[in-house]
Amino acid sequence: MGKEFIKLFTPLKREKVIKLKAGEKVLITGVIYTARDAAHKKLVRLIKEKKPLPFLLDDQIIYYTAPTPPGRGKVIGACGPTTSSRMDKYTPLLLSRGLRGVMGKGQRSVEVKEAIKKNEAIYFITIGGAGAYLSRRVKKAEIIAFPEIEPEAIYKLWVEDFPAIVGIDARGEDLYQNLWRNK
Repeated sequence: MGKEFIKLFTPLKREKVIKLKAGEKVLITGVIYTARDAAHKKLVRLIKEKKPLPFLLDDQIIYYTAPTPPGRGKVIGACGPTTSSRMDKYTPLLLSRGLRGVMGKGQRSVEVKEAIKKNEAIYFITIGGAGAYLSRRVKKAEIIAFPEIEPEAIYKLWVEDFPAIVGIDARGEDLYQNLWRNK
């Protein structure tokens, strides 16, 4: 991958996030966590019940995906992004608890954009329809919570040069809105 990509490493520190701009292309290396609707509901319930979470949210990224089972000799099956707006009702609370980044596809609500700004967080967009390609960027995968809701269990993924685009930056600039403005 060429110089047009910014290399990011997790945990994702605030100092790095605030420098990123909507539309920039990144390659993420390190640990990210997966969670979709059912897992988000469980995480929020744990927070409201003041119970421990299965991983510390501080400076982490949650990727909205539910991986398919791995094929022979594979670490993980296809792991493409799901529609992010389905997590909008949960995202502000998770960001307020230290989550630094979220990743999926599609537009986000005004409330999520405001929460991203307020918490100096970031929303990454990754390639819809490219789950098999993205799975090649996953070097190790482990279910760490909620195995009973497989495939929506929370996975801890070790990724290398996982491609994404900054969809909403820490200042609230939104790639989707910018695209519509420029037409």
